[in-house]
Amino acid sequence: MMSTYQFKTPSVIVNGPGAAKEVGSFAKGLGKKALIVTDVALEKIGLLNDIKNSLEMAGISFAIYDKVVTEPTMDFAEEGLKIFKEVQAEFLIAVGGGSPIDAAKGIAALATNPGKMSDFAGANKIPRPGAPLIAIPTTAGTGSEVSQFTIITDTTRDVKMLIASLNIMPRVALVDPLMTLTMPQKITAATGLDALTHAIEAFVSVKAQPITDTLALQAIRFIAGNIRQAWSNGDNVEARTNMMIGALQAGMAFSNSSVALVHGMARPIGAYFHVPHGISNAALLPTVIEFSIPGNPKRYAEIAEAMGEITEGLSVLDAAYLAADAVEGLNVDLKVPTLRELGVEEKKFNSIVEQMAADAIASGSPGNNPRKATQEEIVELYRRAFSKE
Repeated sequence: MMSTYQFKTPSVIVNGPGAAKEVGSFAKGLGKKALIVTDVALEKIGLLNDIKNSLEMAGISFAIYDKVVTEPTMDFAEEGLKIFKEVQAEFLIAVGGGSPIDAAKGIAALATNPGKMSDFAGANKIPRPGAPLIAIPTTAGTGSEVSQFTIITDTTRDVKMLIASLNIMPRVALVDPLMTLTMPQKITAATGLDALTHAIEAFVSVKAQPITDTLALQAIRFIAGNIRQAWSNGDNVEARTNMMIGALQAGMAFSNSSVALVHGMARPIGAYFHVPHGISNAALLPTVIEFSIPGNPKRYAEIAEAMGEITEGLSVLDAAYLAADAVEGLNVDLKVPTLRELGVEEKKFNSIVEQMAADAIASGSPGNNPRKATQEEIVELYRRAFSKE
């Protein structure tokens, strides 16, 4: 029997150098006053200047909430909401990496729905459309500008809540590679590998569908073919542009077909050890690929090919294992630290690895993996990733 598939995306995506300057024309249709949600460091280096000018020329007034310097917590969403109400803003503009965009989605939800952030954890728990949101990413990574997801940390329970709802999907995504030129090497690597993980997991997910397959494979090609250049020379506009396209395609792919085991395992590492999300993904990805290959070797062989590996004359299985090698090679070239080097302390790791495996399964993502993992197998995968030198 044939299935139907849903594909959700912002109503408008503007993509290319200078896209951020178009914010004024899109803001006009959303209201007279905006709250800009960002990170104070981005404001200091002048990344907001063109955006402010564009809004001023369009006659849009704005206030700024720039406290989102780490991964967003419930406190950020509540503090942002307070300012949103105080200044009588009508819509939001998020400028930054995944954290400001995720925080803005939280504020958008609270602005029009009663309750607190923890009430919305899970899928489709936000009853009404959130306040309108324009998302302007400054990293080529999270795909949050085109996704219906936000991850907000509940600091009282040390849990990263995954919230999924079409009601927090940005209305407009302005994807401008010029916003990423000042991104430091470490962040270029972490966010780029996050995007690569999105693309790989979207392609192997049991919820993959024809449109996401096309986007995911093309994203893998763009990211694998440009991440080294963007990392080694941040001013390379062509590489930065291709990375932005890759991250955008990966974002649309995983938002509609879901992530899988890597993401499920990465979230507890982030929650317990405060390791950046993209780096947790990168540290786990080769190990999880090797484990998952038997579930769908053909897909992993296609990934290896998209990453530029020569698969001609190889069996499907041998080609599939090249995908793990290709990711390992990227990690080495981009100097991605191992979990040990990231400061994941062995004693603490061993004491909570069982809990981390339980949390990973509870997140739901591992259920989309082509090869299902038991809690014991996840513990073993964590240990294997941890022992990598």
